[in-house]
Amino acid sequence: MEIAATCILPGTNRGRLLSTRQPISFWGCVDPATGNISDKRHELFGESISEKILAFPFGKGSSTGSLMVLVLLRLNLAPAAIMIIRTEPLLATGPVVGKHFYGKTFPIVNVAESDFKLLKTGIYAEIVSQHKGSCVRI
Repeated sequence: MEIAATCILPGTNRGRLLSTRQPISFWGCVDPATGNISDKRHELFGESISEKILAFPFGKGSSTGSLMVLVLLRLNLAPAAIMIIRTEPLLATGPVVGKHFYGKTFPIVNVAESDFKLLKTGIYAEIVSQHKGSCVRI
């Protein structure tokens, strides 16, 4: 199945999907030293986001989240890609800066809320994020 997507950050990557209906803050919800969800109140508590296609509806939290994404990239613990309904500019800042400093980044795509509901943890997904014609294959 192919889902239409809007490119936020270009790139192509694939992996297992890790999906949640709860928002994620990279500051306080993700441990940058392990790549695991560290917020005990989050439904993905204890799960690793590393090398996963991370799907969540929207981000929450502080501008420091971009720094946490940068640390995850530096330590090779970042997600393979992010699929999201609504991307805040601060979320995209970490991968943009990571490309500049470490030559590492990951694609981010926005998907429609109706398509987001189709995303389930464990399924294999491929993100093809281009400025024209982005898609998600599941």
